[in-house]
Amino acid sequence: MEMTNLMSCETNSRHAIKLTQKSELTPWRCTLTGTTQTYTIKYIIQAKFEIEGVVEKPDVIGAVFGQTEGLFGPELDLRELQKTGRIGRIEIDLHSKNDKTTGTITIPTSLDRVSTALIAASIESINRVGPCSAKVSLEKIDDIREARRKVIIDRAKAILHKWNIESMPSVDEIYKQISNTMKLGKVGKYGPEELPAGPELESSKEIIVVEGRADIINLMRCGILNTIALEGAKVPESIKKLAKEKEATALLDGDRGGDLILKELLQVTNVRYVGRAPRGKEIEECNCREVAKALDARVPVREFSKSKREQSKIEVPDKISQAAKVLQGTLEAVLLDKKFKQTERLPVSQLAEKLQQTSGVDTVIFDGIITQRIVDVAGEKNIKRIVASRISEAVKPALNVELITFKDAIPS
Repeated sequence: MEMTNLMSCETNSRHAIKLTQKSELTPWRCTLTGTTQTYTIKYIIQAKFEIEGVVEKPDVIGAVFGQTEGLFGPELDLRELQKTGRIGRIEIDLHSKNDKTTGTITIPTSLDRVSTALIAASIESINRVGPCSAKVSLEKIDDIREARRKVIIDRAKAILHKWNIESMPSVDEIYKQISNTMKLGKVGKYGPEELPAGPELESSKEIIVVEGRADIINLMRCGILNTIALEGAKVPESIKKLAKEKEATALLDGDRGGDLILKELLQVTNVRYVGRAPRGKEIEECNCREVAKALDARVPVREFSKSKREQSKIEVPDKISQAAKVLQGTLEAVLLDKKFKQTERLPVSQLAEKLQQTSGVDTVIFDGIITQRIVDVAGEKNIKRIVASRISEAVKPALNVELITFKDAIPS
């Protein structure tokens, strides 16, 4: 369906010129009714004017045609160009106030760049409108084709995105196709501890250390065969030996068990990389896409250890930082609501029990050590933040509770 643009072209001749665009992907066209002449609008000249006095639109139109007439011959005469459809309807928008008139002139053209620039410069040469002095200045020349190019590029992106989704198989499908054509064999055993292991463990230069037999089976479904399982929190000697001889990656669950095993591995083995399942999920539960993502996002142990040692400063509201300063050395705790208003002050020894009995607490600040018990209670009570002297190394990070030490809390 054809849509007519607001700047529909017209002339003062017996012919009417119509500026149309069938869709965002088709060019602007200026058609001279009653003829076969059709031109594509390329540029739109936009100029502004200031007039010392009150005038009407016909006065401005008259100045535009009258003061540009004959400057560069009939080839660039505005009336002749409108008759042939090389320029569209000249739009005037004006406002009068305090004996002054200001506004804009808009001219669509299908001329080349040089001719369009000459037309724009001619418009700027207007110095009177009716009996009033005037000043006209060019604001910009819009390239209609540039806007069209953007629409085409955006559409091409959408087409490519849909094409990729419809035509490209998922990682899971690829792994499934491969695994269905391979005889993966059974989970083997390795070392004197008879640890569960994938069939390519000994032949591979790189190995993946996981937590249990179920993890091995899941990775084998995804075509990953160079694996070995810990089968417990204590690291077996066979894995310590393998980590020295091969490039080892620890691929662990995203839970507290994974946190503890990782701590042990970092202390007693030479694993090179660390990868984790999504938080709260186990490797045996992950699909092949999630497994691949966890391996792609693995972190060198050197960087991982450094990031663990270096805690970044955390901005907290001034009331929290002030309360923390007051509490240092007191062995006391305060509870704050969502507006950071103190609702309770008590000894640290009574804190865990008090938190179980209360509600509406947003922030807990105390002169003591954040323990797992405090974190668990805070998570159950929807407490947003805990600020204390330090954090116990055995604490499992909480997803919904922010843990901050006095030294890392800085006023916002």
